[in-house]
Amino acid sequence: MGQTIVSFEIADAPPPRMDKALGRDVPSDASLSRSRLAKLIEAGAVAVDGVVVTDPRFRVVAGAQISVTVDVAEESHIGPEDIPLDVVYEDDDLIVINKPSGMVVHPAPGTPNGTLVNALIHHCGDTLSGVGGMKRPGIVHRIDKETTGLLIAAKSDRAHHSLAKQFADHTVQRRYMAVCYGVPEANDPRLRGIKGTSFEPGNILKVQTFLGRHKMDRQRQAVSFTVGRHAITRSRTLQALGALPVAALIECWLETGRTHQIRVHLAHCGHSLIGDPTYGGKRKLSPKAVGEAGIAAVDAFHRQALHAASLGFVHPVTEEFMEFEAELPADMVALVTGLGGAV
Repeated sequence: MGQTIVSFEIADAPPPRMDKALGRDVPSDASLSRSRLAKLIEAGAVAVDGVVVTDPRFRVVAGAQISVTVDVAEESHIGPEDIPLDVVYEDDDLIVINKPSGMVVHPAPGTPNGTLVNALIHHCGDTLSGVGGMKRPGIVHRIDKETTGLLIAAKSDRAHHSLAKQFADHTVQRRYMAVCYGVPEANDPRLRGIKGTSFEPGNILKVQTFLGRHKMDRQRQAVSFTVGRHAITRSRTLQALGALPVAALIECWLETGRTHQIRVHLAHCGHSLIGDPTYGGKRKLSPKAVGEAGIAAVDAFHRQALHAASLGFVHPVTEEFMEFEAELPADMVALVTGLGGAV
């Protein structure tokens, strides 16, 4: 990466902390949020009157000359690919995509091409934000390869910083649809006995734990109550599926957004997602409970039954609240109807 230096002067009556003062006075076209400035301070990238300062709490005075050294993303070596995109919304600052199953969000050693980033580079040209670096231009968040639904990418650096902050502050509204084994209900004494689970009014299941890397399998996440990242998932049952019933169409919404969060939390509760190869175990449904059509529908479903159905956020430029929805994909509709439900 190359570097550039952003220089400016502290105005009158600065806030007592340097990170706040810089956040107030930094030129808007630099697209540097206060949180990023705080990280740059701690990394030794900020100088006050020519002297590097690494304490965000340092008190600066009016007239102080500030220089901030900022990494500039190099031109991506990732090639554009003419992959069809289901564009839900697009303007000069951002783009909202309805991602299909099987598409990886950004390149990795096992998937160097055919990703959403390749498709976005072709679609957007050189307008994607470079904040994410060469492998992740424009990417603000991601959903798993086999999960379908809504995802937002930034086309300008100012949008990237704003959206990244909204995700970090957990103010982005995300709702998922899923099909799980069993029926999560507030009157289930088994659920009430599982650590980290509780019920809120409206038959809403709340799961609150820490999540971190599995000790034995680094590709998986695991629930913990002592270490890891704080994670909260809420869900409620929309339809019970099967004659007994033995499965459910549920909606889930995230207070936090951790890797595999919904999948891990529901598996922790004994309600893993149908088709989940990592957390679903070897559960089978009885033909007596769902009929031959239900068994066929499950056998034909080859991914975790999870769909990012809605996405709400504040536009980084207009400050308007925007919300988008994506209908259930055809394979999940077939799964639900095959299990006797209605969509």
